[in-house]
Amino acid sequence: MELRQLHYFITVARLEHVTHAAETLRVAQSAVSRQIHQLEEELGVALFVPKGRNLQLTPAGKLFLSRTEAILTDLDRAVLDLQEFMNPEAGEIRIGFPHSLGIHLLPSVIAEYRGEHPNVNFVLKQGTYHVLIRELLEGEIDLAFISPFPEDREDVEGELLLTEELKVILPSSHLLASYTTIRLEQLKEDSFVMFSEQYSLRQIVLEACRKAGFSPRVGFEGEEMDTIRGLVAAGLGVSLLPEMALIETSPMMPVSMRVTDPQVQRTIGLIRRRGEKLPLVAEVFRSYVVDYFNGKSRLP
Repeated sequence: MELRQLHYFITVARLEHVTHAAETLRVAQSAVSRQIHQLEEELGVALFVPKGRNLQLTPAGKLFLSRTEAILTDLDRAVLDLQEFMNPEAGEIRIGFPHSLGIHLLPSVIAEYRGEHPNVNFVLKQGTYHVLIRELLEGEIDLAFISPFPEDREDVEGELLLTEELKVILPSSHLLASYTTIRLEQLKEDSFVMFSEQYSLRQIVLEACRKAGFSPRVGFEGEEMDTIRGLVAAGLGVSLLPEMALIETSPMMPVSMRVTDPQVQRTIGLIRRRGEKLPLVAEVFRSYVVDYFNGKSRLP
């Protein structure tokens, strides 16, 4: 069975006439008759019966018509989707990102990109570090913004985009709130507001505290930047947050300051499946992002 036979069959069924169908298809009438005959022989059933000078679908023909129309509609949609998929100006990009990058960084990048490529669509999926890696490897997303940048994995590859400093945040009533810099060991007696265990930022803070010679006492846990920031501002503990989480202001803002010992940073990168060619629309975006951050001396 060939697609041409199905197209001929649908045209004849709609026009109820071989000659009219041949004129519409711009082929010889004999070619249409031959293809319909071959299709009926292959299916083992009559699809048409004569009705005066026209043709009429048999019950089997009506059933076959409904199925073939649905199949060809899906096929046309698949071809269109593929064309859009490979079109850098009208395709779809599936991107994963952690919550901490969705506050400011990702919206800024996408907004600037959409200004130059207004017809590109984005499907955004938020997740923790390990969820993003898994969804990338399973093909659920094309690219993932991720932190920390995975330096030693054999199944993904990508580019380091930037290194960001983490700052200590304190309630405004804290004894050290007037300081401009701080050594992390100065907070060893404080209660910490920490991210939940599945978040990579928690591990960064724990490692920084270890280097400072203590294990932090965790008083509260949260899963959102705004939650951590608000709990600290309310006097429920201290914490460390990335710089970009402190760009926006709100009525409940803690005091922030740089950590001089140890230096606390996180890396941010853009990754993809190793050795696999990206769809053109995603590759154009990836190149744009790399150039975007190469030209930035600070956070967007």
